[in-house]
Amino acid sequence: MSSRITEGAEPKHQQLRRILLDQITTRLAPGAAIPSERQLIAEYGVSRITVREALGQLVNEGHLERVRGKGTFVANRPMQSTLHLASFTEEMRAMGHVPTTVVLIREERVPPAATVAALHLGDGETAHHLKRLRMADGAPVSVDDAWLVADVFPGLLDHDLSGSVYSIAADVYGHPIDRAQQTVAANPATDDVATLLGTKTGAPLLEFDRVSYSGPRAVEHARSWYRSDRYRVQMEVTASRPVAV
Repeated sequence: MSSRITEGAEPKHQQLRRILLDQITTRLAPGAAIPSERQLIAEYGVSRITVREALGQLVNEGHLERVRGKGTFVANRPMQSTLHLASFTEEMRAMGHVPTTVVLIREERVPPAATVAALHLGDGETAHHLKRLRMADGAPVSVDDAWLVADVFPGLLDHDLSGSVYSIAADVYGHPIDRAQQTVAANPATDDVATLLGTKTGAPLLEFDRVSYSGPRAVEHARSWYRSDRYRVQMEVTASRPVAV
């Protein structure tokens, strides 16, 4: 791709944006600093206004991030997931990342009312509670807070829970989790979740609320909070009937 800025139909700031975007996506790693405004002005022979317009667009699009007093850096590229049922561990590995997990809570107790209803538990019936911080390549991505039916998975808390619980459900207990009902909402980060994810209180998060099934039985109720700057969901939608032209 040419790195020359020329007079023509394409505005100069768009030409510079295109050149910088090519460098960001093909040559620079996340966290790398880009040249200063003064360097870009000298290298490409354009005005300060042109440079600031190009950089501003790339910041707004999420390709760059500004750090006060330090400069402008290549932003972390969000992991993009195609909406499907898979464990975090399986999903991160499929996208080429190294998943790790910190187990925050493992206990058996009576769950909150919403979980009792979701899992059709009896009064006073306990469930396995598992809260974990999930990371990809060492960077926090999500906090998962899950409840699993105790009589389906007896002794679950004795297993290594730093990997895929779905694999344990299938391989150890013979109850593969094969479908789920899930909602996704955009919500601000609470103090505790923000601290775990290394972001600010009130920062936008993707919140998932999922009830998972093994065959006809609901066996898991989970809520997960994902950093929206590090995780995106992609889906394909089709029309239920032919679209009129």
